[in-house]
Amino acid sequence: MTTELLFRGDAYLRTATARVLAVAERGIELDRTVFYPQGGGQAGDSGRLLRGPGEAVAIIDTRKGDTERVLHIPAPGSPVLQPGETVTLEIDWPRRYRLMRLHTALHLLSCVVTAPVTGGNIAPDKARLDFDIELSQLNAERIERETNALIAAGAATETVWITDTELDAQPELVKTMSVQPPRGAGRVRLLRIPGIDLQPCGGTHVTDIAEIEGIRVLKIRSEGKRNKRVEIALSGSG
Repeated sequence: MTTELLFRGDAYLRTATARVLAVAERGIELDRTVFYPQGGGQAGDSGRLLRGPGEAVAIIDTRKGDTERVLHIPAPGSPVLQPGETVTLEIDWPRRYRLMRLHTALHLLSCVVTAPVTGGNIAPDKARLDFDIELSQLNAERIERETNALIAAGAATETVWITDTELDAQPELVKTMSVQPPRGAGRVRLLRIPGIDLQPCGGTHVTDIAEIEGIRVLKIRSEGKRNKRVEIALSGSG
């Protein structure tokens, strides 16, 4: 049995019930989850699993397992769950929402900086993209201004599915050189921001880019011949 990924249908789902499939040293496997496992540069979710009144298992990270399951990694010393138990899942929503806003902001950043993307990472406090571009072409003030102009205008985001064959016929959709979208399942998930961006992505995103509110460019630096890094954070308190 695989883990049903509830966040794929609703990234704003904060809680759900699930059945424990297995408990191993690497983590807890459930039949369904709202926890996003680390992947595509986005950090895994944290939160807790509630087994009853006053008893909770703190989840400090979420990763992909060897099979089609998700590993929920408990904090050391947590109560030990048993296969077959039903638990209530609660993600750390403020943390997840920051990740969602930053991840969507990176999609906008990839449109403001028109160069191949060679890497990326999204943490709760900051995010970055690496570009194959000359450092002299990256201006922090312009990047911040143009990205924030897109955010201020607002636009709904949409999830789109296409077949592997359709993606193969449109290689320009894949902007990230370091991470290729998974093929073999028959279809690939894309994020569309109408009039702005369309690219494969399995991460969690806000439903309207206006929710990002604004970004700050923290730094721009060289990380090698083909890696010029633009690091951003949410403006204000985040």
